Amino acid sequence: MLKTPLYDIHLALGAKIAPFGGWFMPIQYQGILAEHAHTRRAVSVFDICHMGEFLLEADPVLSGLERVITQNITSMLSGSCRYGFMLNAQAGILDDLVVYRINENKWMLVVNAATALNDYEHLKINLSGQYLLQNVSDKTGKLDVQGPQSLDVLKDIFGVRIEGLGYYRFSDFVFEGEHCIVSRTGYTGELGFEIYISSEHVAKLWEVLLKDGRVRPAGLGSRDTLRLEMGYPLYGQDLDINHTPLSAGFGRFIDFSKEFIGKDVLFKEQKSGPEEHLVCFKADCRRAPRHGFAIFDKDRRVGTVTSGSFSPSLSVGIGMGYVDYSYDIGANLVVKDGLAEIPVKIVKKPFLTKTSL
Repeated sequence: MLKTPLYDIHLALGAKIAPFGGWFMPIQYQGILAEHAHTRRAVSVFDICHMGEFLLEADPVLSGLERVITQNITSMLSGSCRYGFMLNAQAGILDDLVVYRINENKWMLVVNAATALNDYEHLKINLSGQYLLQNVSDKTGKLDVQGPQSLDVLKDIFGVRIEGLGYYRFSDFVFEGEHCIVSRTGYTGELGFEIYISSEHVAKLWEVLLKDGRVRPAGLGSRDTLRLEMGYPLYGQDLDINHTPLSAGFGRFIDFSKEFIGKDVLFKEQKSGPEEHLVCFKADCRRAPRHGFAIFDKDRRVGTVTSGSFSPSLSVGIGMGYVDYSYDIGANLVVKDGLAEIPVKIVKKPFLTKTSL
């Protein structure tokens, strides 16, 4: 198991630490409910240093990068980000990622921690011609600052120029003489920013953020409940190699006008329709569905829960899972684990509507 540069700081703050994606990560500090609520009303900082970052210098077409990503990245403006997928030949999801276009032929790819090494090998196998690929994950620290007051907090650190940062845009900033990248995307549904800075300086930035009375640390426990309320998927649970982006409901992140790995399989699935699809469901009580629970229609099993939790904002259990394609919004089903049964209804995502993005 690996430790982020902030590991000792988390221990000093009394964080509960647990393994996650090959790393020891802070799960909670004050508690998941308190951290969730504070993110929704103020601003929280999350240690996301475990994520993978690759730098690539290459022409996107001549190197084959365009073919590796399901999205059209040649149309991206410098200083913009774009969410997409890397697929295998069977259109199974190897990873979901965010592509940053630094300039015409320079890129940063932000990938999931558990898949970073495999992603790097996948890129090396599929890139060709002249390119320079670097895995800079160990050298890069990443903090996510999320919440409706996040812009005000970061203005005090980076200046008013950060006000001009649009959604899925990024720019270079300086923190105490150290270069960093700040982007505005987010995984909580709130106004939020991601800061990429050298691993040597990330602890100092963390300390400065926490000196602001509006900011509190938050762990992966609240990050999970926050993202689930928005219907955002987690790789390894809601997204995996056994499902395609179409069955997961993310066809809008696929550009069928270009060539990419797995396109032929996806094109056929688009015509025939997937056998199962990822849905959101809400319980009629506070009991929380959990990953791996079975989903039934009366006595017939029709699917499996991929993510589930108690929703602090809605005070009911919510979840996501794959079910037979015939079941859609409004369908009443039952989630079961042993003798426990939780009646649920398929609902439209997101569970929680936010307007602060």
